[in-house]
Amino acid sequence: MKPWMKWATTGLVLALLAAGTVRTLSARKSRQAALDAQHAAQKTEISMALTAGDLVLVKTLELEQGVSISGPVKAANTAWVKARVPGELQNLTVREGDSVRAGQVLARIDPTESNARVRQAGQQAAAAQAQVDIAERSFDNNRALVAQGFISSTALESSQANLAAAKANFAAAQSGADLATKTLDDTVLRAPIAGQISQRMVQGGERVAVDTRVLEIIDNRQLELEASLNAADSLKVKIGQMALLSLDGSADTIQAKVVRINPAATSRAVLAYLQLTPEAHLRHGLFAQGTLHVGTINALTLPLSAVRTDKPQPYVQMVRDNRVQHVNVTLGPRGDAAGASRVAVTGLPEGSVVIDGTVGSLRPGTLVTTALPAQGVN
Repeated sequence: MKPWMKWATTGLVLALLAAGTVRTLSARKSRQAALDAQHAAQKTEISMALTAGDLVLVKTLELEQGVSISGPVKAANTAWVKARVPGELQNLTVREGDSVRAGQVLARIDPTESNARVRQAGQQAAAAQAQVDIAERSFDNNRALVAQGFISSTALESSQANLAAAKANFAAAQSGADLATKTLDDTVLRAPIAGQISQRMVQGGERVAVDTRVLEIIDNRQLELEASLNAADSLKVKIGQMALLSLDGSADTIQAKVVRINPAATSRAVLAYLQLTPEAHLRHGLFAQGTLHVGTINALTLPLSAVRTDKPQPYVQMVRDNRVQHVNVTLGPRGDAAGASRVAVTGLPEGSVVIDGTVGSLRPGTLVTTALPAQGVN
């Protein structure tokens, strides 16, 4: 190789090495600048702007305590009309929804057999009465003969015993007649209470046995809620306490008052009976639910929505020195205060500013700003 070519090749290699070195240094500077910019961005704090609607105050309020109740609505007065004698059902014309009054004749059971028994019992009573008359005349005659000395006193005693037996037979026959008359009266089915027919169990012309259910009558003028309470809630409930109820599928509210509490627990529950205010649209068998007011307490409270439960222990996001702090709290009774649902809490000083749950979870130490004074917080 000629010398000039060797020098040219060497110069070219050196030029290429120099260019590569320059590119490598330039890339390192670019990466370092990007890292510096990233670090600077991380050091820049993000500030969270909050409004008055995002913040709540820890306040001492009178908390109305309530017990959630639910159960079926039942009529205080209901009655079944049953057959008291067997036979064919006749003249049954009332149907579900018909109104009836107390004592109204609703149906009859074929009285043919009962009429025959009444006649038979009456005839037996008449025959027994005739035997009494005969025994009385015999006794009177024998008493006169004894007085005259024609017969002994033993014959008089025998006559007296026959008279007593005849009277006893007549009394028994008369009782049989009364029983037959009662059986005849039982063939007429009457309404024991005023109300409306809710169920018709048989049809006219069917043969019914004794105690067969024929009709059910319900009086919707006085309705009660049968509420099932657990052991803890039952200790708070007293007669006279008021409740606010609503029916399934209806936005209307109904007032009710505790009038009775069952003295015994069944299946670990205690039944309380609440009398409902008269309402035209209420019916036996509907389902109602609501809250029973059982008392008030004064306590530090927060809206229940401000308490977070995404950790093992309930906590709140409190704002202190414009930064978020996670503070564990202990929850107490729940209730209504100032028209809103709140919960009693311990572990926070009164007047603390807490972030409402609608804001979402924020990291501890997050900077927050608000242009509103503390008195603008709910």
